[in-house]
Amino acid sequence: MARLDQLGPAKSTAQLGATIGREFPVALLQTVTPLDEDVVRQDLKQLVDAELLYQRGVGATAVYQFKHALIQDAAYQSLLKSTRQQYHQRIAQALAERFPETAATQPALVAQHYTAAGLHAQALPYWQRAGQRALERSAYREAVAALGQGLEAVSHLPQNCTTLEQAIDLRLALRSALLPSRDFGRILTTLHEAESLAAALDDPRRLGQVSAFLSIYFLLMGAYDKAITAAKRALTLATAGGEGILHARANQYLGFAYHAQGAYRRAIDCFGKTVASLVGAQDHERFGQVILPAVLSRAWLAACHAELGLFTEGRALGDEGLRIAEAVAHPGSLMFASWGIGLLYLRQGDLPRALPRLERAVGLCQDADFPGYFPQMAPALGAAYTLGGGVAAAVPLLTQAMEQAIAMEMVYIQALCGLSLGEAHLLAGHLEAAHAHAEGALAHARVYQECGHQAYALRLLGDIAARREPPDPEQAEAHYQHTLALAENLGMRPLQAHCHYGLGTLYSQTGRAALARAALSTAIELYRAMDMTFWLPQVEAALRQGKGP
Repeated sequence: MARLDQLGPAKSTAQLGATIGREFPVALLQTVTPLDEDVVRQDLKQLVDAELLYQRGVGATAVYQFKHALIQDAAYQSLLKSTRQQYHQRIAQALAERFPETAATQPALVAQHYTAAGLHAQALPYWQRAGQRALERSAYREAVAALGQGLEAVSHLPQNCTTLEQAIDLRLALRSALLPSRDFGRILTTLHEAESLAAALDDPRRLGQVSAFLSIYFLLMGAYDKAITAAKRALTLATAGGEGILHARANQYLGFAYHAQGAYRRAIDCFGKTVASLVGAQDHERFGQVILPAVLSRAWLAACHAELGLFTEGRALGDEGLRIAEAVAHPGSLMFASWGIGLLYLRQGDLPRALPRLERAVGLCQDADFPGYFPQMAPALGAAYTLGGGVAAAVPLLTQAMEQAIAMEMVYIQALCGLSLGEAHLLAGHLEAAHAHAEGALAHARVYQECGHQAYALRLLGDIAARREPPDPEQAEAHYQHTLALAENLGMRPLQAHCHYGLGTLYSQTGRAALARAALSTAIELYRAMDMTFWLPQVEAALRQGKGP
């Protein structure tokens, strides 16, 4: 402070520069200062000579920076509060009126100055723009901060229809910004606040948006019936209001919930409606979402078709989603597109195609700062490593995914993580660990009525019982038969093929040759029909030898 006091008149230039920020362009300083240009130039030279500022560039494009943040803070704090607010107002107005490019690319900077000036109405639209820009760049922490500032700004404004609408829209955007980090507590609070405001306004469009987002929340919490109810409510509101985009998103969310329950055909119908309703340029738009709806629906369509053994149809949809994601070069959309088509190749047993796509999905998840999606991306990659014999790579990856899913309370993902871990431990010969994960996944799936996961867990338990020393053929057969009943009901043909293979192997080991031939022949027929050639050599060899491998 003493060094600033020794500067004489140059102190006021230092104070104004400090109000602009740690770094400030001379062009902006000259716009907001009441001093003549020559005086400002002399003041800046004095500040540089005193080693308080660094200078970069010359003339009108020069930029100055305080040597230490403490110097900037001392200069700023030496101003009266009323003077600081006046300075901030002048800076914000100058940025908005004289530097439109800066205002457009750095709306948060303008918002910060309006906020510091106490002009919350003027700051609000800039905070909204800053949050939206951050969402578009997948800078979610930055978006959360900007939108939170926007909510603070709107709280200072008169409560009328316009400000209430702004308060709802800010909360809906904040929910999307919070989703990648899986901050579910804050997400639910934010959505309930938005719902109360929308109900008070009797605003069906915004109520529909809230219902759609609540559907996703309930999905991730494992409350699938509530997720379906919320999505159907969103559909009703969208239909009544003629909201095409909301209708598309509500169908997508309904598809998520049906998939979680193992109702793959219903899920395909819902995702298909979303794809059909997004036409032309809408395929390349996010509509305020974390992932492009056109890409996300196609990724899940690929995953659903894979469970039914409809690989050709699913591959066409998955590839289409990947092309859209690559065209827009959006990391999150590329992540899901890679996951969807990679999962399809995994289910078909095409490891050369599955592995690079699933590795890309997990890599994008980590590189693009999507921590909340890791437990969803990792199980498929871990399963691919296991199928290829890479247990050493699979187990730590899947353990991390399981730990994160539990820590984040991601009910939707936990059974999937447990199943992949169980398969990896089975291949490694750790039967007790495999059994624990399989039983845990089965119990979880039954509690939450995840029928597809129940079927996978029962098949895994059958495999474990068949490989015990000595084997437990009665238990293994019971698990396989139960799996077949579920898989046939759900239309899960690949899983049916695996069960017939397991049964054929079991019957061979227990001397039931006729039953073994029938089961193995059925498995071969199914594998051939679905072009699942990875398993064919093993099953054909077992059939020729009259016993399992």
